[in-house]
Amino acid sequence: MATWSAPGKVFLFGEHAVVYGKPGIAMAIKPRVFVTVRNTRRAQRAKSPYIDGCFEAMGVVGSVYINSQIPSSSGLGSSAAVTVATLSAINDEFALHKNREDIADMAFEIEKTVQKGRASPTDTTVSTYGGIILISGGSRRRLPPQNMHLVVGDSLVSHNTSKMVEQVSELKKNHPAIVDPVLDAIEGVSMSAIHHLSNPKELGNYMNMNHALLEALGVGHPQLSKLVLAARSAGAFGAKITGAGGGGCMVALCPKPLKHRVAGAIEACEARAIVTGIDTEGARKEKNV
Repeated sequence: MATWSAPGKVFLFGEHAVVYGKPGIAMAIKPRVFVTVRNTRRAQRAKSPYIDGCFEAMGVVGSVYINSQIPSSSGLGSSAAVTVATLSAINDEFALHKNREDIADMAFEIEKTVQKGRASPTDTTVSTYGGIILISGGSRRRLPPQNMHLVVGDSLVSHNTSKMVEQVSELKKNHPAIVDPVLDAIEGVSMSAIHHLSNPKELGNYMNMNHALLEALGVGHPQLSKLVLAARSAGAFGAKITGAGGGGCMVALCPKPLKHRVAGAIEACEARAIVTGIDTEGARKEKNV
């Protein structure tokens, strides 16, 4: 058997805009999904279309065991992490000799199929490679890693990524004169933020701008707004929705001495706080327990 893991992610900038070819900046975070695959003669149908898709794509059958530190349907890239870790474990267990790029490409195709064409390559790229990734159109570029102190706030309100993407698509179709400039503004924020990755105070300002633009797209939620404001009041440099919105998670960039205070402020709003930082490894082989 082979055990591999892959990290979750937060979107620092550009979610929703990436669907329309705009740049996005995402970062791998510490929580991981662990997947063990065993070569068995009988196929074990998983309850997840992502896992079934992995075995179909690799052309093999086997059994799978999953242990996740990432809450599902929260905007932290749990489905991408499951897909990347499963493909990596299958690749190892069956000696299929796929490289990292192959895994990232296959994972994206599986996500795209399951999410009916609405997926972006961001999540699967970040899970595979780790670090901070700039996605721009079809290109992926790794940005210099930064030691950021983050607190993720899980609103505990589940959401549907496909539904939120569809909602923005409808808004864009019905009000292009309003929505197109908002997407352009998100692009402007992302491109400006690239030059300030090592300046947390300035980066926080850009996160606040990005949050306001996401709310203009209608992907906000009262509980997320509450968490964002609580984090800022507790001393975060900036805070915003991360992922599709409509529920799920927000992320706050904090001064190191205040990260636990920010986490406490989020938990006081009846949400779950995850104090985390950058993961630079991406998919990795684990020792079988």
